[in-house]
Amino acid sequence: MRFGAVAAAVLVAAASFNLSAQARGPYGSINVGNWKGGAYTNDQSGSFSHCAAGARYSSGIFFLVMIDVTGGWSLGFMHEDWKLVHGQAFPLTLTFDGQQPFNVHGVPIADKLVRVPMPTNSALIAQFRKARAMTAYTQGQLFQFNLDQTGQLLPVLANCVARTKQFGVASVGDFSIAPAAKPVAGATQPEQTPAKPDKMFDQTGTGFLISTNGHLVTNAHVVQGCVGDIQGNLTGEAPAKLRLVSSDETNDLALLQVSGSFKDIARIKDKAVQSGDSVVAIGFPFHGLLTSDFTVTTGIVSSLSGIRNDTRFLQISAAVQPGNSGGPLLASSGDVVGVVAAKLNTLKFARATGNIPENINFAIKTGALRDFLDNSVVPYQISDAKAEMKTADIARSARAFTFLISCKAKAKETARN
Repeated sequence: MRFGAVAAAVLVAAASFNLSAQARGPYGSINVGNWKGGAYTNDQSGSFSHCAAGARYSSGIFFLVMIDVTGGWSLGFMHEDWKLVHGQAFPLTLTFDGQQPFNVHGVPIADKLVRVPMPTNSALIAQFRKARAMTAYTQGQLFQFNLDQTGQLLPVLANCVARTKQFGVASVGDFSIAPAAKPVAGATQPEQTPAKPDKMFDQTGTGFLISTNGHLVTNAHVVQGCVGDIQGNLTGEAPAKLRLVSSDETNDLALLQVSGSFKDIARIKDKAVQSGDSVVAIGFPFHGLLTSDFTVTTGIVSSLSGIRNDTRFLQISAAVQPGNSGGPLLASSGDVVGVVAAKLNTLKFARATGNIPENINFAIKTGALRDFLDNSVVPYQISDAKAEMKTADIARSARAFTFLISCKAKAKETARN
């Protein structure tokens, strides 16, 4: 997100909840990541009306989050090039991290400004607070937003409303700082120890191009916990910054995008694979410890379901390791038949059964992948190729669309493949 202080202040000031587009402020301040704002009053009555914070995106759109004096919350969008009809509502579909979409309505309150009243829905609020990406689809257009620190923003806005209602706009301050708790009389206060800094580590995985517009598919867990920029690069090329478009943690899929247009992309096999079909796994296992190039492993489809008969997954014998996650699983035709996701935890399985399993790995089926891409409104190509290719030719073709994905992430107790 990029924020233009002057323009955003104008936008926030315009977004009055009485639809008059007349408001004064900000009173006090809100500073959460790239979100800036404060408390606002109705310009006609002078009474406190709402708290809001906004950010400007590189697309030119200003994005607002607002909570009014009654506790109702809304989103707002503005663009200098828009020419909207005041009061003419239109349907809008919001999707957070590729999860279940929500149908709402946008209401133009000025020729360049849309207000979107949000229902008091605990599931919707929870998704917005933890979301890293949002898409808004309306009238045949899709708008995409990377979200930054919304989990901190909503409590700050609620704090702004509560404090302004209690003390008035004349006594407000920095709403981003929570008021200190009052000590209990006679109680011994514990010594404050400084928080330990989070340990960081290099997190890597694999992804593959699925559209000529630079969209990449990977696993959600490959980018989970990333701090700062996510990088991606083809073998032998300089890394480029990747933008998280959407994520589906339930099916362990994520959609990223890299700038530029691409000719060579992966194609999804039209017909589902069968047990016993040959497959090729491409990825970057143990990058930095082993080769810097991608690796190629072969095997077969061992089963058409995963652990406990989970039909979203394929079981495969092609060897995969940490770093293979998110890579393409290819048929003998060179087309995608799955997304490499995990390997069986051999130590846990051995403790439970007394036996050490071998060559039990899993990939997400293309059915789940296609549903995810359809929900994200991303084009992809289907292939019905029947001719078989040599493994070396499959690998050569995959080199043009398989990316190494890397980021800095906070240390976590457990890691997936």
